[in-house]
Amino acid sequence: MTEKLKYELIKKLPDFEIRRYPAFSKITVTSPGSFMPAGNRAFQPLVTFISGANDERQKIAMTAPVLQQPLSDELHRVSFVLPEDIAFENIPVPRNSSIERELAPEHYSAVRAFRGGWNQERFYLEGELLTRAVRDAGLQSVGTLYWARFDPPWKPGFLKENEVLIDLEGYGNEN
Repeated sequence: MTEKLKYELIKKLPDFEIRRYPAFSKITVTSPGSFMPAGNRAFQPLVTFISGANDERQKIAMTAPVLQQPLSDELHRVSFVLPEDIAFENIPVPRNSSIERELAPEHYSAVRAFRGGWNQERFYLEGELLTRAVRDAGLQSVGTLYWARFDPPWKPGFLKENEVLIDLEGYGNEN
């Protein structure tokens, strides 16, 4: 069974959830191109890294989700969350210089889950629904929307599990 990124459910609202994510390690590639091609292009170096293309030749289990964050229409950051037992300081050095090792700090996010296939139009539609629901709930978001994919590309679209997320500013301090 694929390890999934852990979180604490803080609050369930009609159109989204508020979650607290503890700090976690990830590897990231910033890829040029539009939404789908950039995601596909970034996937290969990341999968090669976890297959052993690192200074320790260490194989690392695939986890879920794969995260993708548009930086612009033609630039995207794609990340593999690493297994929980791999601390940031123990991430092997990548052989590919395009791979960044990162520690995501603890944070609160608004999350809208949806099923089905994924593409740029679907991401922006679900993202707009999340953005509106967060605003209507009186919450303040920070940063940009990002997307979490949980399933391999060969899984039938109607069975795929996806999420759109946006981090929340100040949440947890007074809530």
